[in-house]
Amino acid sequence: MKKTFLTLATVALLFTSCDLKKTESGELPEVDVDVDAEAGNLPEYEVNWADVDLTTKTKMVEVPKVVVVMEEEEVEVPVLDVDMPDEYGDKRERTLMVEAEISGKEHNIEIQEIRATGKKLYVIATLEAMDQDLGDKNVRVQDQVEINAPELDVEYVIVGERPDRVFNNNNRYVKSMSEVNNMLGDADVIYKR
Repeated sequence: MKKTFLTLATVALLFTSCDLKKTESGELPEVDVDVDAEAGNLPEYEVNWADVDLTTKTKMVEVPKVVVVMEEEEVEVPVLDVDMPDEYGDKRERTLMVEAEISGKEHNIEIQEIRATGKKLYVIATLEAMDQDLGDKNVRVQDQVEINAPELDVEYVIVGERPDRVFNNNNRYVKSMSEVNNMLGDADVIYKR
């Protein structure tokens, strides 16, 4: 008796908690003994469970914005002219630029050396934190050297702590120049600041 009451109470709750409207009456199929049957029609119901409206409102929220102002200045840029055997191809002038994206404290980046081995150049720079606080801003720092040489592969190695920005995954970071020397001991130094 208890189970029947609970089942009836559940069905009653289901039908009273939503808006149920019969939209078409039902009709059972007529069945002939020789198994001919006319198509029947089941009742159709429209159930409106909940009415949900989607709107928007204007609200003040903090949105991060990065503003970087690039200004052109006339500066002295080192230019390397590299003569290599003919099998390396024709020379062309290009820029070797090392960059880091930083936040927190202002940093200085400087190319210290360029080393060469085979058809590969290693541009070695130092990244050092300075005293100026950047607040919530992110900035990019860079240094560059012009080179006139055949097409060579270039790898950028930065001595210093990798800033926690995705952009900085493009370069290899090491802790000290002795680590660079262990890694590139047989490469020739072709530029030194």
